[in-house]
Amino acid sequence: MRLGLQLGYWGAGPPTGAAELVLAAERAGFDAVFAAESWGSDAFTPLAWWGSRTERVLLGTSVAQLSARTPTSCAMHALTLDHLSGGRAVLGLGVSGPQVVEGWYGGPFGRPLARTREYVSIVRQVLAREAPVRNDGPHYPLPYTGPGAVGLGKPLRPITHPLRADLPIWLGAEGPRNVAMTGEIADGWLAIYYSPRLGPMYQQWLADGMARPGARRRRAEFTVAASCSVVVTDDPAAVVAGLKQTMALYLGGMGAPGQNFHADVFSRMGYAEAVAEIGAHFQAGRRAEAAAAVPDELIADTAIIGTADQVRAGVARWEASGVDMLIVGCPDAERLTAVADAVGPASHHLVSE
Repeated sequence: MRLGLQLGYWGAGPPTGAAELVLAAERAGFDAVFAAESWGSDAFTPLAWWGSRTERVLLGTSVAQLSARTPTSCAMHALTLDHLSGGRAVLGLGVSGPQVVEGWYGGPFGRPLARTREYVSIVRQVLAREAPVRNDGPHYPLPYTGPGAVGLGKPLRPITHPLRADLPIWLGAEGPRNVAMTGEIADGWLAIYYSPRLGPMYQQWLADGMARPGARRRRAEFTVAASCSVVVTDDPAAVVAGLKQTMALYLGGMGAPGQNFHADVFSRMGYAEAVAEIGAHFQAGRRAEAAAAVPDELIADTAIIGTADQVRAGVARWEASGVDMLIVGCPDAERLTAVADAVGPASHHLVSE
C-alpha cells in the first residue's frame, strides 16, 4: 500500500508546520503529498513552495477545481509544476459542486461529466504539444467565436515544452457514471469516502469504463487513491467522536438539500435514513445532534482506527478491495510516523503512468 499525505486547503491562514510535515512524510516513506482548494487557498502554490524542499514524493492536486481555471490555464499550471519538480506532478481534477461553481466561480455547473471529458481532452492536447490546441466542444471552444469575440482567436501550442506528455491525470469522482468515465479517460481515481465493503461495485464501475473503445488504461496501469482517516490510537472512541463532527458537516452542510454528492455516496452504502436525519439536524442548526446521528458503523466503513495491529489489518482489507494508495491527513510528524510504521515499508515507487 502506498501512502499520500493530504495537506488539504487552508482555513483563515496558512497551516503551521506544513513544510516540516512534508519533509517528514518524505523521510517516512510516503509516496505523495497532495493539496486541495475550495474558495480560499489554491492547490498548486503550496505544492510548489513546500515541495521545492523534497526530492522524491509526488506532488498532486486533490483536487484542483475545473471551474477555477480554463483547461489551457490548468495545463500551464501542471506542466510548470512538473518541470520544477523534475517530473513529479500529478494533476488531480474535480468538478466541485453547484454552490461553488456558480456562486464562487460564476459559471454554469450543468453537464459535469461532459465538461470533465472535454476539459481533460484539452489538457492532454496541451501536454502532447503535437499541434495547435483546438476544441469544437460546447463547453471550452478553442478558438472562441461566441458572443463578444472579435474574430482574431488563433490556435496555439504551448511555448514551453511539457516535460511529460503523459503527466498523470487523476479524477475525483463519486457516482457510478463519473467513476466509469474516470476508468475510461484518466490515469487514476481519487476516491472520497471509499468503503472496502463496496469494493467489488467500485471495481466494476472502473471496469465498465476501461472496457469502452479507446479507454486509456488497463487496471494494472491505473491508480486507485482513496482518502481515508488512518489513526493509530488506544482510544478509538475519541477519534470516532471527532470524525462524526466532520462527517456531519459533509453530509449535512455541503451541497444543497437534494443535491449533496457526499450524501449520495453514503446513501448507496445503505445509510439513507441516517443521512436524512443528519441533514435535517444540520440544516436546523443542531450541530451536536447531527454528529450524534452519525452511526459508528459509518465511520468504521470509511476509516481505519485502532492499535498498530488493527490499523495494519485494516490497511490489508482496503488493499484487498482494490485500493493502491491511501491519502491520509496527519496533523503532526508523530501521527505521520505512526501511520507509516503501521502500514509497513513503503514501496518507494514513483507513479509514472
